[in-house]
Amino acid sequence: MGREGNRFARAIVIDDDPDILLSARLLLRDLFDEVATFEAPDAAVASMAADAPDVILLDANFGRGATNAAEGFHWLAEILKRDPQAVVVMITAHGGVNIAVEAMKRGATDFVSKPWSNERLLATVRTAASLRSSRQAAATERKRAAAISAPAAGGETPLLGSSATMRRVYSLIERAAPTEANVLILGENGTGKELVAREIHRRSRRADGVMVSVDLGAVAENLFESELFGHVKGAFTDARGDRIGRLQAADGGTLFLDEVGNLPLHLQPKLLAALEQRQVVPVGANRPVSIDVRVIAATNLAPERLSDEGLFRQDLLFRLNTVEIELPPLRERRDDIPVLVDHYVGLYAKKYGRAVREIPASVMAALEAYDWPGNVRALRHAAERAVILAADDAFTVEDFSLSRASTPRTVAAPPAAARDDLNLERAEKQIVETALKKHAYNISLAAAELGLTRASLYRRMDKHGL
Repeated sequence: MGREGNRFARAIVIDDDPDILLSARLLLRDLFDEVATFEAPDAAVASMAADAPDVILLDANFGRGATNAAEGFHWLAEILKRDPQAVVVMITAHGGVNIAVEAMKRGATDFVSKPWSNERLLATVRTAASLRSSRQAAATERKRAAAISAPAAGGETPLLGSSATMRRVYSLIERAAPTEANVLILGENGTGKELVAREIHRRSRRADGVMVSVDLGAVAENLFESELFGHVKGAFTDARGDRIGRLQAADGGTLFLDEVGNLPLHLQPKLLAALEQRQVVPVGANRPVSIDVRVIAATNLAPERLSDEGLFRQDLLFRLNTVEIELPPLRERRDDIPVLVDHYVGLYAKKYGRAVREIPASVMAALEAYDWPGNVRALRHAAERAVILAADDAFTVEDFSLSRASTPRTVAAPPAAARDDLNLERAEKQIVETALKKHAYNISLAAAELGLTRASLYRRMDKHGL
């Protein structure tokens, strides 16, 4: 299926007039690799199972004297039942405008009248086949986006905690989710902003649609428009085919703009225009494409920094923060730490086939007293390490590796012995750890000081177990 250059793979023509079938086959053979013709609609529909066509031309009336298109509508419904993405062009009698309108209400893409103009038929069929290709591309992109944004199997984490600050978060989610209001989620890295976004989507009227996540901090500036708005074949050197962007992939669902505060100032007007006009123009295209998305955005920037015109456009901020939800850092909801620790210890014990060990009161007290730079994400990683490394019947503080990370956030210069250590691996780990602690595990700030991208910093953190 699909097209190569200006050609498409397969067309089906269904008509009880052999002359019409011959005429259509001759006319369409330069546009399609195969033009299959059928006088019997049931045989045509059966052939779709083996090879779905790019376009179907369907006669409205079969049988001598028929004029009400009843058979055509019946077979249109059968085709769409078997393939909801099928593109059907109805063939109507001259002047059958009412039938053509009704056919399109019932799901036909377009119509042509007999006797047809060859130019009109070719233009109609070419447009219809292109639509089929676009629908397939959109479906593929949505599946890809859903796969990328979905939590790993067995690893989905619920929002946990019953502290006063979390109860306020739950209340805001409950009130905002059923509306179409855009939501801005504020909070430090690791507090669970994406979990809040997923919960809002799950409780929304768009829950049956996809939630497409875009990490704006990880999108290269030169790929921003292509990634978000899509592109057409030939728009730039590596554009070997059409591709829809993330905004179009989220059509009918929710668009989650993660790390929106990292979007460079000069690119913010382009995002604002797309959201205000509810349409995108793919790179290299001439026509806009309408989109219907509900936007949830998240950032680790403090409110005062978001209010800085030199950092973030206020008109874009107003567009995003109809409802604002601020997630507290873990150190401000210490009452929730036991629930989180129990959850993650149980989760990873099951994952790795380990016994669920006891957590002594003294150990839990140490976990509650710890400030947790990195927040829930850091606690989760600590719990995973503890489950893997624990050797005794009960957990110890050392199993959670708190001593290594419990130094003050303003880190003094490394001791002379460390400065004299020229081992590259240890030096890199020391520098990365120092930057993380200095910025309270704010990934964006630490990465900026290290001269790395966020993705590169995450890789080094994983490499060194930080």
